[in-house]
Amino acid sequence: MEINKNQAVMAVSILLLTLVVGATQLANDGLFLRLLLGLSLGFALAKGTIGFAGSINRAYRRGSTQLLQTLMFMFVITAIINAGLLLNADSQRYDLWINPINAGLLIGGIMFGAGMSLSSCCATGMMVEFVSDVPRAAITLVFFGAGVFFGFPLQSSQSWITDSWFSSASYQGKGVFLPDLFAGTPLNGYFMSILVTIVLALTVVIIAKKYENYRRRKGSYLGVAGEIERQQLQSQSVNSDEDTSFSLFSRKTYQNWFANLWQMRTTALVIAVIFGIMMASTGSGWGASTPFGIWFAKGLMMFGVEMSTITEISQRPEAMFSTPFFEHGVSVQNLAIFLGTLIAVLFMGKFKFSFAINHSTKQLALFALGGLLMGFGTRFANGCNVGALFTPIANFSLSGWVYLLVLVIGAIAGNRFQQAVMK
Repeated sequence: MEINKNQAVMAVSILLLTLVVGATQLANDGLFLRLLLGLSLGFALAKGTIGFAGSINRAYRRGSTQLLQTLMFMFVITAIINAGLLLNADSQRYDLWINPINAGLLIGGIMFGAGMSLSSCCATGMMVEFVSDVPRAAITLVFFGAGVFFGFPLQSSQSWITDSWFSSASYQGKGVFLPDLFAGTPLNGYFMSILVTIVLALTVVIIAKKYENYRRRKGSYLGVAGEIERQQLQSQSVNSDEDTSFSLFSRKTYQNWFANLWQMRTTALVIAVIFGIMMASTGSGWGASTPFGIWFAKGLMMFGVEMSTITEISQRPEAMFSTPFFEHGVSVQNLAIFLGTLIAVLFMGKFKFSFAINHSTKQLALFALGGLLMGFGTRFANGCNVGALFTPIANFSLSGWVYLLVLVIGAIAGNRFQQAVMK
């Protein structure tokens, strides 16, 4: 692959500028840490072409379940890392995402699954997509933010969202923490919890493989461009006669780690490590959706809406909306995900920024509907694909697996609705 030197220089320049400005201008080390975490996540997501929305959309539209299988691998590795952090610690010291299992989780999961199919991205995915498809990402972001904002009062006041049908000893009325179910077993219940996580992940993998094989036999398997490119790179590497000895400062090393796509499992391992660092350093997992509601509220205030109206509608404290953007940790992290993605795309020489609208009116309307469904869905399910799926599963919350099931149902429904509209 030919290296695009101009874009590589731009990538290095943006990275250095971001680090210097962040180190000197952000108010504290916690915010700078969020900047580093976001840059790392964005870079990894782009290099591995990994997205939570894509795991279902690729399976439905293209027949490929490689991404879904990779996510299961990532969930297991992250859960193991988390078990290591929690084993000899008081779990209550951490802000674990042990989410309630209730009607809100089921309805919100279905809504989010349908929305991510219509917009072809999720909360984190919007920040990634800003690099390649600004109109889709922007429309989805605005309506996603609206859904989050107008969903705030429901999230805090409705028992069908706040109360859990099932709960365990450490989280009475809040949700099911798997280690509680195995109290008295080896490693304070974490060993059995890891085994349960592995079994559930393997079950998803087996079903996914059977589905992909069915699509292949049926002749409807189309494959995914990024996955095909990855296979070609791996094949070229195996058949290459080049010297295989490792050299840190070499063209080959640069191509493998910066210019080329990463293998999806490599990306999964990198994200699992980043998640572990996030847990160890912040005491909490990965969340992404709430800031979009805050951003929407700030946008309303720019157009003259009073703070008192914002707090009355949202039933949230004024401080939530008056905190400056660059003093809000997760907002900084979300912006850094965009920057990390941009840097990765530049290193690969694939950056083509355009505001051109290459979508029909119907498609734009579907993006708006998708954003709205996802925004409200996050309030009902108490999180998005990272806050209701990845982080809960990594934190051994049973709710994450329930969410995955209804997410798939919603994604199938969303894809079918999209097909019907676009006929």
